[in-house]
Amino acid sequence: LSEAREALLADLGGSAPDAGFIDIFKLKYDYHNVKALLKAEAMGTDAAHMLMDMGRVPVAELKAAMESGHMEELPPCLAAAAEEARSVLNTTRDPQLSDMTLDRWCYREMLEAAETTGSAFLQGYVQVQIDAANLRSLVRTLRMGKNADFLRGVLFDGGDVDKAAILRVSADGGAGLAELYAPTTLAEAGAAGADILKSGAMTEFEKLCDDAVGDYLAGAQSVPFGEAPLVSYLAARETEYTNLRILLMGRAAGIDPAVIRTRLRASYV
Repeated sequence: LSEAREALLADLGGSAPDAGFIDIFKLKYDYHNVKALLKAEAMGTDAAHMLMDMGRVPVAELKAAMESGHMEELPPCLAAAAEEARSVLNTTRDPQLSDMTLDRWCYREMLEAAETTGSAFLQGYVQVQIDAANLRSLVRTLRMGKNADFLRGVLFDGGDVDKAAILRVSADGGAGLAELYAPTTLAEAGAAGADILKSGAMTEFEKLCDDAVGDYLAGAQSVPFGEAPLVSYLAARETEYTNLRILLMGRAAGIDPAVIRTRLRASYV
């Protein structure tokens, strides 16, 4: 799957009007690899089995830079993110806080990259991902019984749904959650999230959050030219890779096919 993905990006990279359109789909793997390297470093183990050589920075170069401390060789945002996350992990010994730091930088860099291209469609794609991540955080925070102050620390900037409005819903114990997301692409996911605030499986809710991102991208099917069809196609292929992994891992684990089907993300290719 990794080889197929790399071949696709190499094939389309030369014809993309801006390298930023391709980088959007690569940089998240750089941040994944930093997470893996920091955790392995803290535990004194080898991160090789967790690394994915699908980012902008080859794994060998990223590993060498982090081990040597020569972070200036990395993209500036990634270098700053790695240093801050390492500091957080060393200070708190909490890998979740370290991961949250890297996720915040990742979304920030994705949004900056999208803005640099000047593509409103690409910016919207990143924003709906941020909105989906914030919705997940809102539902999880309420299910754990955490307060709005806790939620404030895990919300990401840059989404279309106002953070202040999300915090008000949290402060009100979830009242108005479905209504907040009703006018957005995440309407169905918001309604599902409101239904499981007290109990119930998160599987369908998580799937609907991912499907909402796909719904946004599906709007490019009627666009004949420009970057929207390219971005939409690349994102749709990412969904295919995700579904193949869900299918293969589910079959290997002996999960009932009917259950596997419920976990597959919507695809419109």
